Amino acid sequence: MRLLSLLCLLLAASCVVPAQEAGYAHAIDSLVAASSNPRPFSGVILIRQKGKTVLSRAYGMADSSTGTVLKPEDQFAILSNTKQMTAVLVLQEVEKGHIDLHTPIRKYLPGLEQGWADTVTVDQLLNHTGGVVMPDRPLAFRPGTQFQYSNAGYALLAQITERTSGRSYATQIRTLFKKYGLKHSLFPDSSNQQNLVRGYRHRTDGSVTPVKGIVFSREQVPFGGMIATAGDLALWNELLHNGKLLRPETYTQMVHYHIKNRHPVFGEREIGYGYGLRINDEGAVKEYGHTGYAAEQGFTAVNLYYPASGTSVVILENQAYDNFDIAYYYEAAIRHIVLASLGY
Repeated sequence: MRLLSLLCLLLAASCVVPAQEAGYAHAIDSLVAASSNPRPFSGVILIRQKGKTVLSRAYGMADSSTGTVLKPEDQFAILSNTKQMTAVLVLQEVEKGHIDLHTPIRKYLPGLEQGWADTVTVDQLLNHTGGVVMPDRPLAFRPGTQFQYSNAGYALLAQITERTSGRSYATQIRTLFKKYGLKHSLFPDSSNQQNLVRGYRHRTDGSVTPVKGIVFSREQVPFGGMIATAGDLALWNELLHNGKLLRPETYTQMVHYHIKNRHPVFGEREIGYGYGLRINDEGAVKEYGHTGYAAEQGFTAVNLYYPASGTSVVILENQAYDNFDIAYYYEAAIRHIVLASLGY
């Protein structure tokens, strides 16, 4: 009897993932196919739980000029999801004793001409509270008093790690990728940009502009120019949130926040912003993640992680809409599907 009961339990457990996969597939296929949608979907959707893929889907074209269809393993620009990678490089330098989070950045970048380098700290660059608009402009506000999303701040962070480590940002990130098996994640250069699917910018007048390769300069890559697959982003989540990349106390600093900001993908409430991560602890389930959008690059990206169930949700589109009201339509809808499946 006990053996029979055990066999029944094992059989039931083996059906959980296939049943969940079927549920996700039906809901997401129906969403993408719905005629009432404000725009079509073109991209890759991956859902993984505790290292096991429960859904992997590709819809649309990798290159409409050649008729090449998208595949789940295709490489995309991940845009601002790059920021958490840059944050990890900074925090690994913190662990080595090379960077102090609460020291003004003048210590690490003595060549900066702006007086605000004596007051803005590394911590404030990481959580967008430094007020940095551009390296050659005045601050938008007194450091630490407000939130203002700053790509320029992350470009400065990359420069700081270059100075403290003695290695270029490109070398640091490539070493990180190699060490942890992120085989399909790339710092873009002339030798690998051909791996990137073509991006498409949809303008408000209805015209579509194809984009080939990364449009960001080498200096801009640390805040939004990395290339990766959906599978590598899910692996990144598992490494980051399960203690593989940072010590526990350093990871705690990364996911701590003291200021909030709203983003449409995460709903109407303001949620926390840590170091390169949005942190939603306002609802019934804790949620970490980030978004990415660059009309000029022709890509949209969202990467979410739910620690309670070890669930990653990665949505990468090779299109971006100038009409921001519909830019994240599918990303928000898929997030709701996943939350509902998790019982929230």
